[in-house]
Amino acid sequence: MATRIRQKAQERKTGADKRPRAIAKYIRISPRKFKVVIDLIRGKQVDQALAILMYTPKAAAPIVLKLLNSAIANAENNLELSRDELYVAEVYANAGPTLKRYVARSRGSASPMLKRTSHITVVLDSKK
Repeated sequence: MATRIRQKAQERKTGADKRPRAIAKYIRISPRKFKVVIDLIRGKQVDQALAILMYTPKAAAPIVLKLLNSAIANAENNLELSRDELYVAEVYANAGPTLKRYVARSRGSASPMLKRTSHITVVLDSKK
C-alpha cells in the first residue's frame, strides 16, 4: 500500500527547482534538428538569445523563440524577476514518441518512415 504519501509529496515540493521554465511537448521536429538551434543560445542573456533566434534560418528557431518568450513571461509574472538579469541556464530537447509510417517501394515492398517528435525545455536563471 501507499505509505507516507503526504510526506513524500511535501519533500518533492520543497526539493523542486524554483527557476522559471517553459516546456513544449510533442513538437513534430526531430531532437537532432532542435539541438543545432538550442546550442546557439545556451548560457546567453535572454535579449541576446532572442536576437540570435530571430535571425537563425532553421525550422526549429521560431518554436524555440516562442518557448523562450514564454519562459521570460513566466519569470516576470510568476516569480517577479527582472528581465535584465535573466539568462538561459538550461535548454534541452528530449525525444518524444515516434510516429511509425510506411512508404511504398519497388516490387510491392515497403520501407519504414520514422516521424520523430520532441519535448523541449527552457530553464532560465537570474544572475545575482
